[in-house]
Amino acid sequence: MSEHLPLIDIKDAQEPLFWGVDIGGTNIKMGLVDDTGETLAFERIATEESQGPQSAVDRMAQTIRKIEQKLQLSPAQIPRVGLGSPGSMDLPKGMLVEPPNLPSWWQFPIRDALRTAVDRPVSFINDANAAAYGEYWLGTGQQNDSMILLTLGTGVGGGIIVNGELVNGVNSFGSECGHILVNTAADAQLCVWGGGRGQLEAYASASAVVQRTRQRLTEGAESQLSGLLGGGNSELTAKKVYQAAEAGDALALEIIDETARWLGIGITTLVHTLDPGLVVLGGAMNFGGSASAVGRRFLEAVREEFRSRTFDNVYAGTRLDFASLGGAAGYLGAAGYARRQYHPHPIPTN
Repeated sequence: MSEHLPLIDIKDAQEPLFWGVDIGGTNIKMGLVDDTGETLAFERIATEESQGPQSAVDRMAQTIRKIEQKLQLSPAQIPRVGLGSPGSMDLPKGMLVEPPNLPSWWQFPIRDALRTAVDRPVSFINDANAAAYGEYWLGTGQQNDSMILLTLGTGVGGGIIVNGELVNGVNSFGSECGHILVNTAADAQLCVWGGGRGQLEAYASASAVVQRTRQRLTEGAESQLSGLLGGGNSELTAKKVYQAAEAGDALALEIIDETARWLGIGITTLVHTLDPGLVVLGGAMNFGGSASAVGRRFLEAVREEFRSRTFDNVYAGTRLDFASLGGAAGYLGAAGYARRQYHPHPIPTN
């Protein structure tokens, strides 16, 4: 799916407008969004993590000025910027604390740095919570007051909305669903991306899929993936596991089914805690999503695991579905969160 929504003409936009910025380890997505969620402009710039955070802030501000000048817009028409970033973070202080995929950016006051650079307020938010808010405002969650988003990628991110409000937490660690425990055994899997032993991220992330597949292949499992253990250009990835599953590879299908099982266990705990009525699966690792037989099998396996562990009425009243905004969810949600903070009395989004 496209990393941004179709662009509308400036004459069709409903003011006020808001910038949404979605920081990733490789790229930074920046979208200019109107008050109804339509996208007017989009730009993607390299993160260049090793150059440090101030360099990225300066380039973000330069991009904002360039687009505003091109569209002949004044800062008064775009009163607030939404900024989504990987954690860990201190939201009240506007600080990045120790984000694992941004090691050169630790202990940096990114909210205030960007606010100074663009000369307007910045709404700072966790990147997965931003994606959740995007899906809530404009995507799969449009008809719901509450929802959980799980983003399946290198790790497992989470975003939780309860009655229209994001769960950010006292320690800016709210909604970190990838770190809930699903296996308390002493030999439980350890997340390869900085998480703890037995956590959901250690079983349902792309890193975990590769880790388990590599282990099975090393133990001698037969699979068309066997030739990918050497690394290099033939590196084993979750996408290649999906492609093998599409071709009917038994090991690949088994790994995906196992991933669904662990995800269903984690979802059961989350639903029994929050009872949101909707759980949305987003991120790059959706095994083809609803357009793929493997993706549909994956989602159905998640649903079946959840069904087997919950109560009949809870299962009947909970929808599990794929996200619909793709790579656009982050910048849209960041812009939507800025919009919500701008309006003195937040107007309904759903």
